Amino acid sequence: MTSLASSRLSIADALDTLLKEPLPLRFTAYDGSATGPADSPYGIHLANERGLNYILTAPGDLGFGRAYVSGDLQINGVHPGDPYEAFRLVQGKLSFRRPSPAEILRVVRGLGIQHLRPVAPPREERPSALRRTLEGLRHSLDRDAGAIHHHYDVSNRFYELVLGPSMTYTCAVFPREDATLEEAQFNKYDLVARKLDLQSGQRLLDLGCGWGGMVRHAAREYGVRAIGVTLSREQAWWAQERIKEERLDHLAEVRFLDYRLVDETDFDAISSIGLTEHIGVKNYPAYFGFIRDHLRPQGRLLNHCITRPHNRFEQTGQFLDRYVFPDGELIGSGKIITEVQNAGLEVQHEENFRVHYAKTLAGWCQNLADNWDECVAEVGEGTARVWGLYMAGSRIGFERNEIQLHHVLATNTEDGVSGYPLRHTFGV
Repeated sequence: MTSLASSRLSIADALDTLLKEPLPLRFTAYDGSATGPADSPYGIHLANERGLNYILTAPGDLGFGRAYVSGDLQINGVHPGDPYEAFRLVQGKLSFRRPSPAEILRVVRGLGIQHLRPVAPPREERPSALRRTLEGLRHSLDRDAGAIHHHYDVSNRFYELVLGPSMTYTCAVFPREDATLEEAQFNKYDLVARKLDLQSGQRLLDLGCGWGGMVRHAAREYGVRAIGVTLSREQAWWAQERIKEERLDHLAEVRFLDYRLVDETDFDAISSIGLTEHIGVKNYPAYFGFIRDHLRPQGRLLNHCITRPHNRFEQTGQFLDRYVFPDGELIGSGKIITEVQNAGLEVQHEENFRVHYAKTLAGWCQNLADNWDECVAEVGEGTARVWGLYMAGSRIGFERNEIQLHHVLATNTEDGVSGYPLRHTFGV
């Protein structure tokens, strides 16, 4: 390997210089250099100078993400719709040591100082959080609308291909190891309905309703009058069309509306399935206060959201913030339970579905890979790469207990009366 005393370094030599441990897979670069086991079934190839610029000007997940989304960094041996196996091999094992100032200078000089010149990011990238302040304060009505539009108004057809017939973009609950994704999504909605103890003629408000899966399930299976709200215009349109097709429009409705603008109150039940991640931790008191104020006495809340395995604040990675969930925030289930209780609701049950989300993501990645050509034709290869990257990475995060998925069930208890039975009746 070229020593640090030399005036030039190959890309592979520079990588070896900075790694704590040898690479677990093969790395090759456009300059002809290579490192890592030659017999590895998986490989990473840096195809051009722009990719190197991305990596050097934004070290960490953002730079690698830019290079990958643009096609300048390629992963061999896996499908771009499901790069899980290669990521699993690398994630947690690709760690860099802290080089000395002299080593950094030598690497930069050896690779060429021109590679520290920033280049335009891929078109799929959103502005930084600082620049997004021009769209409004974090979690203001306008800024939240922009964040939701970025992620959910991609293409309804793209989501149909990736999510499958249920059009459900939240964690499924698998009744058996061999259950299909569709069976698991139906089971998830039905579990939520049973936890809420939905009865015919009751009123349900579903916050952040997506394509209306919970709204339609409650109306179709339980005879509930259900209202869903979403900040995605495309979701609302698709959901309303499906409600009409299923002849549920006498019971179900999905509105293109911020939940904070819902006027109706006195709901028997409120479900929040995958919205809390977008609320912002500092807004939890107002959020759960809104829910309390819109529930009738003894009404129930079911909050379903991604969480961290701890209750310490932790920044979301730059790649996720710029490409996937702008302004998204996660915290532990303990913080959520605390804020539910502080809002005056009585927590009755809590449950972790971490391993179910790993299985859900595996199904979505498989769908993306199976429908890759049509997905690329629908949204472009860059966006399709973003989805494969983030879903495979998220699957690993759930498998390794770096993130979790929790249900919190609570009642609007008044004068000590909760309406809750002596024991849970919703089963599994």
